[in-house]
Parts: sequence; C-alpha cells; structure tokens
Amino acid sequence: MKIYSWNMLYRNKRLDEAFTFVSKSDFDIFCLQEVPVEFLARLRTLPFHLAETIDVERLLGEVKRNHLVILSRNAIKNQSVIPFPNYWPLLPWRTHLFVRSMRPWFWSKIQNRSALYVDSMVGERLVRVFNLHTAITRVDWRIREFEQTMAERDPTLPTIVCGDFNVMESPKVSILNWLVGGKIGDALRFTRERTRLEKHFVEHELMNPLRGVTTHPFSRSQLDHILVSNSFSIQNALVLNDRHGSDHHPISVEIL
Repeated sequence: MKIYSWNMLYRNKRLDEAFTFVSKSDFDIFCLQEVPVEFLARLRTLPFHLAETIDVERLLGEVKRNHLVILSRNAIKNQSVIPFPNYWPLLPWRTHLFVRSMRPWFWSKIQNRSALYVDSMVGERLVRVFNLHTAITRVDWRIREFEQTMAERDPTLPTIVCGDFNVMESPKVSILNWLVGGKIGDALRFTRERTRLEKHFVEHELMNPLRGVTTHPFSRSQLDHILVSNSFSIQNALVLNDRHGSDHHPISVEIL
C-alpha cells in the first residue's frame, strides 16, 4: 500500500505540472492540503474515488477557499468532516499586527477550518485515513487539533494519518510560535513541540517513519507527516525531491 501526502501550496503557479505529478503517481491513497478551487475541479476528472472538505478560508479582500482532498484507488465506504475552532478572536494584538504586516506575503485572517477522514477499502480490508492541516498558531492548539482528530478513530480499523502539522522545530522559524500567539518558551525551547507530539503518536500507537527528516526547506522542519498504525510494516519512506511549485516536498510511505 502506497500513501502520499503533499501540501501543494494554494498559490502554486505550476498547476499543470502539479496535476501531472498527482495523476501519474503510483498510489493507493493520496492526501492533499491547500488545494485551490480550480485544482479541485481538475482532480475530479481523475479515475479515482475522491473526498474533500474545506481546509481553510483566507480573507484576502475576498474569500480564498482551499480544500483538503483524499484520493483513493479503492472504494470509499464512509467519510466525515471534523470542524476546527476559530482561534482568531482569542489571539493577542501582537498576532493581529504581525499578520497585517505580513499581508504582502499573503498572510491573512482565516476562518472555517476542518479536517477530513475516509474509510477506504484496501483489498478486502477497511482502513481509516485522516487528512489534516493544523494552524500556525499556539503549540498547545496545534496539539489539541491533532487530539480532536484522533478522537474520531475507530479502534477496530487500522489508521493512517496524513497532513501538514506545522511543527516549527528549528531556531530559524521558532520565533513564529510567539508571534502567532504562543508563549516565549515555545519560541526558545523549539524542540519541545516535537517531543510532546511524538509522545502523542506513541500513545495512539502510531509510527512516524519520516521523523527527523526535513520536508519544508525554509523552516528546516518536518511539517509533513504520514503516520501509520503499529500493525503495519514500513517498507519504504521518502521525501520526494521535486516540489512541483510548492514550498513543501511531497512525501510517501509504503506499508504492508
């Protein structure tokens, strides 16, 4: 079973190349984050089963809507959306001012965020697949969103969790943890979030086969994840070199 996950960047200017990459990849499950509306329409033309929901709405003068997508070569038997809280009213003034100052780089107020899961057939086996994109905000809120998603697990089904978790574990970017509403300790002790999150993975009996690998060159962090139940056997785990117009590398994991 081959799983891919990729934050394709909602401002991606190489959409033809991105579409070719997705359509030609050899996968059983492909999870995408930050899918623009026009690209979602193209994904619907592919001969795969598709589930989607809103990833985030960005308020950039007008509402720019991005989507989470799960593509499956096998039948999708069930799907559900997990709404995330709206944190904007709870953020301090420094965060509002910082986001406003970053407007030329397309930062903005956001709303209407969610996660997605499907139950997909793999051979004769049903597997629950999650796709989520946690917020660039306080560390404890990101972990809370992960736990909110995991509350929807079915203990009778093997689990796969894909997504961009926005774990900022490099001193190059850790100051963001304070600027976007967190504690100064979250910025100074920049490895703490990874340590905490990995403990949550263990508690949920999930493996992170790409731990310690950089998936986002600017942040020098593993933002992107494919977690799998301990019942699976990891055959291969890769960070693909070509980003196809995104700021994130696609990742893939092959399991038995």
